[in-house]
Amino acid sequence: MADPGFGIYVHIPFCKHRCHYCDFNTYEGQDDLHASYADALVKEVRRWDGPTRSATSVFFGGGTPTLLPSHQLGLVLQAVRDRHGLSEDAEVTAEANPETVDEAYFTALLEAGFNRVSVGVQSLVPKVLVGLGRTHPPEVALRALDAAHRAGFDDVNADLIYGSPWEEDEDWVRSLEGVIDSGVAHVSAYALTVEEGTPLATLVRSGRTPGVDPDIQARRHDIASQLLGAAGFARYEISNWSRPGRASRHNVLYWSAGEYLGFGAGAHAHVEGERWWSTRLPRDFIAAVQADSSTTAGSERLDDDARAGEALMLGLRLRTGVDLDGFSKRFGASPLSKRTGTLDRLREVGLLELSGSRLRLSDRGTLLANEALCELL
Repeated sequence: MADPGFGIYVHIPFCKHRCHYCDFNTYEGQDDLHASYADALVKEVRRWDGPTRSATSVFFGGGTPTLLPSHQLGLVLQAVRDRHGLSEDAEVTAEANPETVDEAYFTALLEAGFNRVSVGVQSLVPKVLVGLGRTHPPEVALRALDAAHRAGFDDVNADLIYGSPWEEDEDWVRSLEGVIDSGVAHVSAYALTVEEGTPLATLVRSGRTPGVDPDIQARRHDIASQLLGAAGFARYEISNWSRPGRASRHNVLYWSAGEYLGFGAGAHAHVEGERWWSTRLPRDFIAAVQADSSTTAGSERLDDDARAGEALMLGLRLRTGVDLDGFSKRFGASPLSKRTGTLDRLREVGLLELSGSRLRLSDRGTLLANEALCELL
């Protein structure tokens, strides 16, 4: 398995409005914390004293990073550059919600060193956006994609969500065709999941909203593959399609069980087999940094077999699958031999396929990935 690089994730935990389906570590109504949080991020990045190396990818996620002024994101990125370094061809991404950006904002991001943006479109159909709890109309999302291109970004991703109870097949086609026509280089399309603790979960549990239908979601995934494939996109991971050369390096790093640092409230890191995560509440994070205290809330160290099982599960999400020869060189022969029975059974039922030394999900296995891959842990 080739070295997937080294990543840095920066979490911005603020949103104007929390969407009905969201279970991320995000908070609305905390505008008074934005400036002090950005300052704390800069300090946290600069005071890191653990192992590090030049980042091949940096990802600002959330929440809504673009709720912060562009110069504040630029200061955090400069701290990353100064303390950790960036490889010459590093991918530097900022997530953006459509209603928070315009051409001037994107221009400032580009000048600060960002070279990729990911815009949360989710749908281009009004009734679907309302059901998801999104606050922007379709035309605002399309304007944001256009503004990113006009500012000079040539690596633009559109995030979409499919399979909600408010969506019909023709609605999904409309969303796909809209982002394809916008000229994006990358599309992330995720099946809606009903996460515990979210407003959507409450609506489903109370019977006010239907749950999701796996068969419908499978059909929508197939529609995405057909339309995006016909438009020149290749699927490189279960939920991600890109034009040639535009696969997200940060995405691939995660699915390749690569190493990364995480900065910000609730951010996770993974280095040398150890995982740790920061305190979740923004006020607590800020206070800890200001007091020169640790922001770490917890940690765990995986044993060799657990690391291998996780790497196998993650790697199979990639369209290219896992090179078993390279996997054995990295983790030894034991993890594969221990899972031989499970791997054989998944092949027998048509969820996995083996070609030479490369193991990958079948088309059917792609639609049942969660069920199949969890057995490998």
